Amino acid sequence: MKSFLFRLYLSLMKFCARFVKINATKIVVLNGSGRSGSNGYLFAKYLKNAHPEYTVTLVEPWPSAHLSWQTWYEIGAAKFVLTTHQPFKVHKRQVNLQFWHGIPLKRMGLAAYNTQAKDNQRNARLWLKTTDVVCSSSDLYETLMSACIPISAPKYQQLGFPRWDVLQQAAVSKQQILQDLFNQHDEQAELGIYVPTFREELADEQLIEAIKNGNFLGLSDFDAAKLNDSLKKRHQYLIIKLHPYEMQLVEQLTSSYSNLALLKNDYLFANDIDLYELLGATDFLMTDFSSIYFDYLHLDRPIIFLTNYLLQYEKVRGLLIGPYQQVVPGPCVNNQMELIQSLQQLPQNHENYESSRQYWLALTNQVDSSNYCEDIFNYLTSNF
Repeated sequence: MKSFLFRLYLSLMKFCARFVKINATKIVVLNGSGRSGSNGYLFAKYLKNAHPEYTVTLVEPWPSAHLSWQTWYEIGAAKFVLTTHQPFKVHKRQVNLQFWHGIPLKRMGLAAYNTQAKDNQRNARLWLKTTDVVCSSSDLYETLMSACIPISAPKYQQLGFPRWDVLQQAAVSKQQILQDLFNQHDEQAELGIYVPTFREELADEQLIEAIKNGNFLGLSDFDAAKLNDSLKKRHQYLIIKLHPYEMQLVEQLTSSYSNLALLKNDYLFANDIDLYELLGATDFLMTDFSSIYFDYLHLDRPIIFLTNYLLQYEKVRGLLIGPYQQVVPGPCVNNQMELIQSLQQLPQNHENYESSRQYWLALTNQVDSSNYCEDIFNYLTSNF
């Protein structure tokens, strides 16, 4: 019922906004990605700095039933409507550019095991009718996306993604992050970050309860004190950046350990940054099935993959590429003992998986650019 009412609300507001006159110098970004590798937020940030001749409206969170009429006026007046999730525009004269929010590793849409046919059909019609341009990075990206969402080939443009522009130069230094999140100063520090995917869809009450109680990794043998001691011995520090839904579960929790720290959205918003603007300061990544690892390949640094929920995830939603252990460029661990061993062997892991990282980087990025944002801007303003 709520879904129906919300769609009705969107239809009503779209109808009203259709009567607004389009302004060729207005751009609106509908950001549904928060501050976790958001192409929308980062592109809006770039536009405001590099192209002040354009009026840029960043709408977040999107979608929302709590937008003012002034916001809807800006949406209706924009020549370009840029989206990170479902495509959207008020009328045909607008141009919808679809950033999306990651290189698909997990099944979604038509290819997922846990979606409904009627929802997939509605989404298919929406994409075919609304999207004008889909940012792409490679032939593989287009193949993976088209397996899940019906996108005609001419709509793909291999321009890369705004989130890649910020990877190499961190907006906050490693030492500042250590001070802010760990209250530590350590010149020998190795800084890692753990970024899991959306685990709530597994509908595993035990997992959700474990996360609520501070078992952020969801490991059956999780022992925070032992993990912290192991990290401390090697001057390793681990940032834990949970999915926004999971972050709500642990909003009141803080880490009492010297080398483990939760990264909350408050920190990102207070510093007016995206998660990806911190990645350049990290030395290694830990993840499970999140597509963040494809982006992290640009940094050519070690990656550790937690596979303790792999079979469950493959059954509930499914993956687009497999067997998983053969396509990820890093060691797979199923428990804390294996994780600690992999953390102890980071230099070897970096060397052992170097060719694999380069292989997957070449497959997922065929765009040779030093400024993806500028390329996207030039394409839009030159072709529409």
